[in-house]
This record gives sequence, C-alpha cells and structure tokens, in this order.
Amino acid sequence: MHKVFVATTVHGRYDVRIFLKQCRSIASHGNDVTLVVQDGKGNESREGVKILDLGTPPADRIRRIIFSPWRMYRFLQAVPADIIHFHDPELLPVGFLLRSNKRHLIYDSHEDFPRQVLSKHWIHPVLRKSVSILFELFENFIAKRLDAVVCATPFIAKRFKRINPNSIDINNFPMLEEFQTPDRQQKQPFSRTICYIGAMTRERGITELLEALEILQDVTLIACGPFESQAYADELMAMPGWKFVDYRGVVGRVEVVDILECSSIGMVTLLPTPNQIDSLPIKMFEYMAAGLTIIASDFPLWRRIVEENNCGRCVDPSSPGDIAEAIANLLSNEALCRDMGNTGKEAIANRYNWINEAEKLLEIYRKVLK
Repeated sequence: MHKVFVATTVHGRYDVRIFLKQCRSIASHGNDVTLVVQDGKGNESREGVKILDLGTPPADRIRRIIFSPWRMYRFLQAVPADIIHFHDPELLPVGFLLRSNKRHLIYDSHEDFPRQVLSKHWIHPVLRKSVSILFELFENFIAKRLDAVVCATPFIAKRFKRINPNSIDINNFPMLEEFQTPDRQQKQPFSRTICYIGAMTRERGITELLEALEILQDVTLIACGPFESQAYADELMAMPGWKFVDYRGVVGRVEVVDILECSSIGMVTLLPTPNQIDSLPIKMFEYMAAGLTIIASDFPLWRRIVEENNCGRCVDPSSPGDIAEAIANLLSNEALCRDMGNTGKEAIANRYNWINEAEKLLEIYRKVLK
C-alpha cells in the first residue's frame, strides 16, 4: 500500500476529475489516498478516500494565490507521502519545494494555462502576452524537475513531453457507470429540446447560442452551470432568446444525467480562444455517452472526433445562423439524430471512457514508484 496525497486549493472536494475519477480509482487499487482541499467544510471519509480540509480559503483571488500555497506547503512538508499529486498552477512552487528522494511529485495540468491567460478578463489586455510567456517559462522550469506531469489532453501532454519525458495525457472521459441506464431513446420521446452543461461564460458561446434560439423560436435549451458573473447573467436574461431557456442552476451529477436523458442534442459551441481550440471538453463526451447527437465548434480536433464517429455536426460557433441551421436540420430528421446518438454512445463504450484512462493513471504511478 502506498500513501498518496492529492492536493488542490482551487477545486471542490467532489471535483469530477480529481475526486470522482482519479482519487477513487487510485484508492480502489489498494492505496491509502488523502485528498487535501481548502473549503471550510471539514474533514470526512468518502468512498475509500480521506478528505482533509485546510480551512476556508481567502475571499479574493490575489490573497488566495499568495497564501493558499503556503498553507498547503506547511501541511504537505510534514506528511509521510509516497506520492504527492497536485492539481493547480498556483501549487507549482509547493511541488518544487517538496522535492526529495522520499516522495514523488506529480503535477496535473488541467488546462494549457499559458494560452488560457491570453483570454483572462482579470488580467489587463496589455499584460496578457507577457504574463503568458513568463508563466510558461516558470511552469516549464518546475515541471522539468518533477517525477511526472499528468495532462488533461494530448495537446498539453505534447507540450510537456519536450520538458519532461515522463508526461502523459489522462483524458477526462466519462465514467460508464453514470450512463448505464436503459436506452434513453426508449425512455424519453424525441423532442425539440437541446442542452448545455457547463459554465455559462461569454467565451463558451452562450450569447451566440441564445441568439440562435431567437432565430428558431420553437426549441427549448436546458442549461445548467454557474454564470461567469452577475453582470453576464443579467445580460443573458435580458436577451429575447432567454425565454426559450430552462435554466436549472448549479446541479449535481444525478441531475446532469437527468438533463441529458430528456434532451435530443448536446451543445458544445465554444468560441475559438487559444485555450479552447485544442481542448477536449468533458461535456462533449458526456453527451455522446448519453446517446445524444452533438453540435460542436468546427475546430480541427473536434471535427475529427465528430466525423470519425459520425455523431453530430460541426458549426461556426460565432455564427448564430449557422448554429440555428444545424439544430433545425437535425431536429427535423429524428432517425438521423438517433443513429448519430447511437454511434457516439458506441464510441464512448469502446474508446473514450474513464476505464481506459484510469489504467493509464495507475501505470504512471507504477512507473514513478519504481
């Protein structure tokens, strides 16, 4: 049995990638797993994983970035860990300081952060490129000195392999057990209902999606997830297309599956920001796992997935007219929609699933421990 400490100062204790997928998989193979968070909700044990809370995080972003890593370092430097697996860019200095022969350090890169910086609204536009370059140099310097880098997409892994050969993509693919329900097309009648699961942000194309609903007039969008700000929420709710939205708020995993069960099409029309073009959004694969047809942004990587599996259509995400046309064409052909949903579901069962990714994660652990 190996002692594994998984650390995050940004994500919630039940984060899908960190807790539901990685921690549970590591624990199920006989390891002693402790997830260290800071959310002020207290300690607990859940599904074979100990959750340790370092307390309520600072209220503002700058204070969190400065003080949370120090709090995490003070705790982790005293623990008897075989592996410390940390998940946030702000914890990179902690990983660097914790290097020793007695513990192995793994950095989990969820995003291509240097490219993500280029669209961060809280960084002044004049400074974004410089911050991006400096952070990439900083991230590369530390990643090179760690035991391994786990990456959320092949694109990120390719970048890190140049720095650290022990880098691997562990994709955020669906857990099959969440979607092992009777055939959704027999449970629910085909309807003019589409869905969007995820953060309601400008860069994820929500404004253009609502404009498409205004064009269509007779399609309902079920949406769930947090708004990027109250100002953006107010802006969306003032749009004519909002009257076609059934907004469910921030929901749990069971509610997400319920939403997918009563929808015919899953929407993933993110705008072409540098960080998103080469991403692999979990919502796209969850739509496929639930047997939904997908409408996705026409990015080369996404187009290849959609076309290879014949599971949907790709559109220009900045064009409400293009989005509306794709929705109308698919909803007018129920048989085609069902066939695409079925082929997408088969692709998840055979290839894009967490069972395959969990084995890759366990293999990198074995490699590091050797």
